[in-house]
Amino acid sequence: MIAKMKGKMKIPFRPWFFFFGIIFALILLKTWQLISYDKSFTNKIYPSVYIDGKDFSGKTKKQVVDYFSAKSLSLKKESLTLIFKNEPVATFSGQDLDLNYDGETAAERAYLIGRSSFFLSRYYQKISSLYHLSRFDFISSIEYDRDKVVDRFESLKDQYDKPAKNALFKFENNRVASFRKEEKGQEIVIESVISDFDNAVQSFKKNQKNKIIRINPLVIEPEITLSSINNYGIEELIAEGRSNYSHSIPQRIHNVILATSKFNGVLIPPGKTLSFNETVGDISSLTGYQPAYIIKEGKTVLGDGGGVCQVSTTLFRAALNAGLPIIERNAHAYRVLYYENDMKPGFDATVYAPTVDLKIKNDSESYILIQTEADEENNLLYFRLYGKKDNRRVEISPAVLWDVAPPPDPKYQDDPTLKKGVVKQVDFSAWGGKASFGYKVFKDNELKIDQKFYSSYRPWQAIFLVGTAD
Repeated sequence: MIAKMKGKMKIPFRPWFFFFGIIFALILLKTWQLISYDKSFTNKIYPSVYIDGKDFSGKTKKQVVDYFSAKSLSLKKESLTLIFKNEPVATFSGQDLDLNYDGETAAERAYLIGRSSFFLSRYYQKISSLYHLSRFDFISSIEYDRDKVVDRFESLKDQYDKPAKNALFKFENNRVASFRKEEKGQEIVIESVISDFDNAVQSFKKNQKNKIIRINPLVIEPEITLSSINNYGIEELIAEGRSNYSHSIPQRIHNVILATSKFNGVLIPPGKTLSFNETVGDISSLTGYQPAYIIKEGKTVLGDGGGVCQVSTTLFRAALNAGLPIIERNAHAYRVLYYENDMKPGFDATVYAPTVDLKIKNDSESYILIQTEADEENNLLYFRLYGKKDNRRVEISPAVLWDVAPPPDPKYQDDPTLKKGVVKQVDFSAWGGKASFGYKVFKDNELKIDQKFYSSYRPWQAIFLVGTAD
């Protein structure tokens, strides 16, 4: 017989159920508090976010930008001075450079904390910030007109850069004698100076005091020094080039002699290429050249350095006779009488810095020494190359001329430097045509160079200057 249960059933007390209920309630409470706290930072920077060590919690992006805009005002009064070899060479004011804090970037970076597009990163940053579990630090930057600074550095580079100068020698009594000691060169490395300038600008954040930036140029060592004089293997004359500059005006003769002097004693190391333009240097009145008539844009005009092509032409001929590789050579636009005084058409080489150059390579195993001579009595120019003969043989075929065309009628140009009634011929007519010659070099009976040089000359008219001055 089953006994009837008396009274109501009792539910046993379970402490764990009560405990988890409390925990759940607390979680809901904290979640609600977190959400409410999070909403209070709508459009504001979250807590524990610092810029340059300053707490910007609860600030809007505009407030950050305004803060740095106000802070930028003091930068306008600062200055940065460039020092080169203990001498000031340029000074920039904060006003000129428009020095200013990049407040917008700083504000944007600070505001993105807790707002990352990546889910895990966003909530990690938000919880770390709201509960001050982590600190987020950012560093502002100072902006300036970089183009203005770069332009100034480039002008300083043009002014102060200089190549190293090798020791120069003369060949006398079967030995090389030096007549100029080598000089070290220098180069302003713009990237390095800009980096130092950037660092100086950013240092205004710690110390707003006028800055000094020292320019330390890169030292360029010369390739050839007096101490290595006995290692060049220069033994004998290996070739000579000659040209005749008869009929040149005095100013042109002056320029020919001056440009020639730049090559006297120059050494070409084995395997190196000689650039005419680099060796002769700047051609202007500042370096001693006189105005002589040159052809520019189809007109005969006065220009500094007229006659320098006489020198490049003579060097070209010497290099041919020596059997050296001709890396670059350019013919004149028309047949120039000076270069046909003693040679057929085609054996000329024009130069015009910086684009038109004459380059020859020393492919021998010894140095080549250049010696020059200007015979002013006979109007002859010589380039002599000394080195060591290496069983090379040169074959230069006779020049061939074709497509010959007569010159146009004479041209008369007004010249305000001449008195009225004076007529002066400054250019002579030249027949046009095309010319070529073959150039072969054998070494130990093996053909090393097989090249043809072409020249295309336009017909050229005689030009007379007609005086117009009172």
